[in-house]
Amino acid sequence: MAQACPCGRTHLKGEPLPLQRCCALFHAGEPAPDAEHLMRSRYSAFVVGNVSYLLDTWHASTRPATLVLEAGARWLGLEIKSHRMTGPDSAEVEFVARFRAAGRAVRQHELSRFVREAGRWYYVDGDVR
Repeated sequence: MAQACPCGRTHLKGEPLPLQRCCALFHAGEPAPDAEHLMRSRYSAFVVGNVSYLLDTWHASTRPATLVLEAGARWLGLEIKSHRMTGPDSAEVEFVARFRAAGRAVRQHELSRFVREAGRWYYVDGDVR
């Protein structure tokens, strides 16, 4: 059986989409069609440890030089609260990501900002809620 995509997207029938037919397409280079898809694919990249994708989809104006993922983190789920366009090439996605790290439960609630440049969406920054 195919691995379900960590982002939580489902078929119309409510069945989870397989990773290979969902976020893995973006990880392989297909541009995300909107900021919500990029947000979901970035969450999945955290789950599978794809640091290069996270850096590649981070806007150059705010991207860190390096990114080290928390060792042993276990990602538990993503909930998209809202997604809205804020301009022709900008958007916001509010989400809650849950994970467990170093024996503690973490709930990250963030309003993230994204921009589209040359047909590709990039994460810019976010406000923790």
